Amino acid sequence: MRGAHRLSVWCFGGIALFFGTAAPDSGFAQESVAVRAVMVKGGVPGEDPSAAAWNTVPVSEFPLSPQVHWAPRIGEVTAKSVKVRAMHDGQRMAVMLEYADPSEDPDDAAALEFMIGDKKAHFAHGQPMAQVEGGPVNIWYWKNKDAKVLDMNAKGFGTLKAQSQQDVTGKGVYQNGTWKVVFTRSLTTGDVDHDTQFKPGEFINIAFAIWDGKKLESGDLKEKGSQKAVSSWWYFRAEPPPDYSAYLYAALAVGLAAVFQFVIIRKLRKGRST
Repeated sequence: MRGAHRLSVWCFGGIALFFGTAAPDSGFAQESVAVRAVMVKGGVPGEDPSAAAWNTVPVSEFPLSPQVHWAPRIGEVTAKSVKVRAMHDGQRMAVMLEYADPSEDPDDAAALEFMIGDKKAHFAHGQPMAQVEGGPVNIWYWKNKDAKVLDMNAKGFGTLKAQSQQDVTGKGVYQNGTWKVVFTRSLTTGDVDHDTQFKPGEFINIAFAIWDGKKLESGDLKEKGSQKAVSSWWYFRAEPPPDYSAYLYAALAVGLAAVFQFVIIRKLRKGRST
């Protein structure tokens, strides 16, 4: 029976190796520079930045810098970085921005930006430049004074316009020197010409903008219009549903190995009895 024992060890050692290599790969090259919208059950927490569900979602942090591509420019901005969390339930998606701001002001504002379709666009409102021909962008804009979110489009500076059909909702909450702003929308809409469509599993581009609406002694706002903190393009990915096929194949392999082992052992026993 030593031969059967060695065969058993070999078979199940191979199964262990299969389990180790067949599990779904959770690492991506873009992971360190991506917003990962995890898939959740029971729906996303609406427009509530303080919902407990946000504490279970991974956070990514991105640097911000002054917008210098278009006049009037600004040399220093209040928000130096933004923390981003996201989740979806297969139907609706929620994205939360979190950033430091010393004071709550009516003109504080924040925005998300996405490309539309496959045409590459510059992160500065899709502005046509030497390096990038320019394509349309979809901008989700929140302002504290209005307490709502606008679904907007642009294809270059001076072309920003609110959509006639508003599909995005949101809410901002200020507490202890920090803004938390949530944007929500369906993963897909019927307006493919103006709305970014999110397909779980695919990487798309995302950018951020923050305005400190503090009023200065001169009466001007510290940041407004093109004077804002911005990011370049980063990656965004809505996670697909779990794929359990690897585990199914592993279970099938275990079953086949067990049958194979049973047949071999039975033959060895018959050989010993003759």
